[in-house]
Amino acid sequence: MDIYEEIELMGCPYCGGAGFLDDGNGWCWTVTCMDCGSQTGEFAYNSPEERATAARRAAYVWNIGKVIRSDLGE
Repeated sequence: MDIYEEIELMGCPYCGGAGFLDDGNGWCWTVTCMDCGSQTGEFAYNSPEERATAARRAAYVWNIGKVIRSDLGE
């Protein structure tokens, strides 16, 4: 099964926008809000076996609301 079909993302904890699961050029996963730009940290992986686990970790952190957000003036 494709990792993108397997993982469900909740709305952004700040604005409710859609989250985008991104495979950062083949070395890490992040989730980013398509509306306000909030994002998770980077979840690196070193092998194909670790790839799915790292994606699930990024999604979990997003879904519990542990995201980074830059507001104006920060």
